[in-house]
Amino acid sequence: MSSLRNSLPRRAHKERSQPSSRERFGLLEKHKDYVQRAKAFHKKQDTLQKLKEKAANRNEDEFYFKMVKTKTVDGVHRQVSEDNKYTQDEIMLMKTQDTDYILLKLQSERKKVEKLAATLHGIDNQPSNSHVFFAEDREEAKKLKLQHSKREIPPTSGDIPDNIKRKTERSYKELEARKNRASQLEKIYMDMGMQKELQKSGRKRKLREDEIVCPTNKPVYKWRAERKR
Repeated sequence: MSSLRNSLPRRAHKERSQPSSRERFGLLEKHKDYVQRAKAFHKKQDTLQKLKEKAANRNEDEFYFKMVKTKTVDGVHRQVSEDNKYTQDEIMLMKTQDTDYILLKLQSERKKVEKLAATLHGIDNQPSNSHVFFAEDREEAKKLKLQHSKREIPPTSGDIPDNIKRKTERSYKELEARKNRASQLEKIYMDMGMQKELQKSGRKRKLREDEIVCPTNKPVYKWRAERKR
């Protein structure tokens, strides 16, 4: 009987839709939607309860740096602006120290580049020293001449060991990388020097493109001439 009852066609039950008078509220909430919303609500309530207990049990004599670095605006903690933390003289001193450090690194990098370039130049250029040999007779002179002619034959690329080739290639790559680093440090040093000069007192203005004699992609400034006492 159960199999016969199951074989009979049945009416397909559909989910209840939102009544036409409440269509402005969107889809009708189902039980699974209510469960999800209730879990989220209770989670927020538990979090608020824990925060209230933590605030009630806090130590009034406790100090932490957020007390002086933040302030409350409309009930929300905001980070206190530290724009005026240092004076103009202190900022200039820090920028001077930074510039000196960049200059020190630039000089050190230039010395390394010169030293490495001199080493590679000595490897590439074979010494052209000439030696004078003295022989007792013609037979010994022929032997010395034969040996000397063999020595003067320049070594081919196949005669150089592979480890020497790899070391030379690495040295050339290192030289190129150090040259790029030196050029970047020089650019940074020039930019920092310009920023330091712009912070000094004195009337100045930025030149227009038609006023620049030598066109450049960097801004050019002109200071007003002042009489020095």
